[in-house]
Amino acid sequence: MAVVKVQADVLDRFCMDVFDRFGFSESDSRIITDVLLLADLYGIESHGAQRLVRYHKGIASGRIKVDAKPEIIHETPVSAVIDGHAGMGQLMGHYGMSLCIEKAKKSGMAMVSVRNSNHYGIAGYYAKMASDQGLIGISCTNSEAIVTPTFGKKAMIGTNPLAFAMPAKPYPFFFDAATSIVTRGKFEIYRKAEEPVPEGWGVDENGKVCTDPGRVLDNINARAGGGILPLGGAYELTGSHKGYGNAMIVEILSSILSLGLTSNHTNIGTLGGTCHGFAVIDPAIFGDPDAIIQHLSDYLEELRESPKADGHDKIYTHGQKEVEGLARRKKEGVDVDMKTLDEMKDMSEYVGADFMSYFADVYRK
Repeated sequence: MAVVKVQADVLDRFCMDVFDRFGFSESDSRIITDVLLLADLYGIESHGAQRLVRYHKGIASGRIKVDAKPEIIHETPVSAVIDGHAGMGQLMGHYGMSLCIEKAKKSGMAMVSVRNSNHYGIAGYYAKMASDQGLIGISCTNSEAIVTPTFGKKAMIGTNPLAFAMPAKPYPFFFDAATSIVTRGKFEIYRKAEEPVPEGWGVDENGKVCTDPGRVLDNINARAGGGILPLGGAYELTGSHKGYGNAMIVEILSSILSLGLTSNHTNIGTLGGTCHGFAVIDPAIFGDPDAIIQHLSDYLEELRESPKADGHDKIYTHGQKEVEGLARRKKEGVDVDMKTLDEMKDMSEYVGADFMSYFADVYRK
């Protein structure tokens, strides 16, 4: 896979330029760009700048409404349901989590469910919003149905990621993972690299394990059967039912509570309909928040210092790699696949952005 290093500030300026040309305000472009750049800086390239082309297609098709505003359609002091009116997912997600944080600061905890939105980037961004303010944050979303239920051969559920973040020292606890064995973006990366995916990641139209990323993706696009497998793979023996169950929990917190579209009814034609779920807890409702955070910090340190398996010299805690990787990538640059740059160049020509003014140093054709 041919990749180049692109400085984060270059990607930042390019994204801001592109979203401005899409028609977003400067403040909205800032939010969307921040979500994408955090993904790239954390090393989650499947949800970073690579997604620009997807958003462009969504806007061009009418699936994403640039001028959409979130609307609260049901509310209590500790909860809310928001209709995103087909707006940009990052904006609906930011609004939903901001409202959830506001309510939790007043009441100690809160939950918000959003319907009729679109792809919102990495779930962890929104959980981190709460953690950065000394709170516990939970974020989840359904998605297009590209995952088969255990023993199924038709995609019925989304990758349905779940994120949880809580302050700790020296690294916050930060967990963000799909409930599928991998995301769609991973298949896209392998297809660009013209490499097979590991066995147990996906199944073909007959429900048989398939290592051809193109075949799995083409079947997903054509809704011809097959798809990505739940976390745990294809068999109960390896825990497939656990990933399937976790995906259903996400579905309940996002689409069911909001009376929105379940994964198998989202992202069809010009219809988006993605749903999100958010929860925030103030540790202070359980006692001294500083003592609670220190208690977590102590345990995480014990985990890192616990005995290592043969051949390994380090145990990570969730969030550590992201913090370390962020500092490194800010200094060294972000890995961007050359085929992703090709896509970004084509998109730039369509919207009138000067691609080479940003990427002349790394784009060689």
